[in-house]
Amino acid sequence: MRTLDSRRKGGNETERLVIFLHGYGADGNDLLGLSDPLAPHMPGTTFVAPNAPEICATNPGGFQWFPIPWIDGSSEEAAETSMMQSVQDLNAFIDTTMEEEGVTAAETVLFSFSQGTMMSLHIAPRRAEPFAGIVGFSGRLLQPESLADEVVSRPPVLLAHGDQDDLVPVQSMPEAGNALTEAGFQVYAHVMEGTGHGIAPDGLSVAAAFMRDVLQLE
Repeated sequence: MRTLDSRRKGGNETERLVIFLHGYGADGNDLLGLSDPLAPHMPGTTFVAPNAPEICATNPGGFQWFPIPWIDGSSEEAAETSMMQSVQDLNAFIDTTMEEEGVTAAETVLFSFSQGTMMSLHIAPRRAEPFAGIVGFSGRLLQPESLADEVVSRPPVLLAHGDQDDLVPVQSMPEAGNALTEAGFQVYAHVMEGTGHGIAPDGLSVAAAFMRDVLQLE
């Protein structure tokens, strides 16, 4: 089991928790800065952002949850093996962090981007206790064919995607949304018009409203 390094923003008294899961080649700081505009709308919330466990093959200054064959030339087998190891690492990190912060899964949101979204959409349905919600920007649902048989819990999901994304096609959003809906999830979707592979202000506003709702801040 690999221990994930992380950064934290928040006070000493944690009532709610947001865990940021960054994309391929980035690090925890890439998303942690979003806590600054979000915090005023989410009192009592602590924000935590781990680094993925592997040095990125194509960007040694960043990290990856697993290699991507069409980007770094790795094999499909190596990518799947790495991903399943990262699933174990991330689940352990989430369990430890919730315990340290004194919150439950029902008081925790996974906020994810790109490869981080692939991780959150994979692990959340397979955990015993449902999270308050999942926010997934610009990602994909991996192994959709196994979801219905392996789902254990069904937190509400917000998917957001830029319609100009040239790295992960915007069609990945309805593909994930349809598979999740068919498996019994409540799914919300938002298209960020004129946006590439990133998080636009309108997407962040929709995410903030979604998190306030699922964390019962309204």
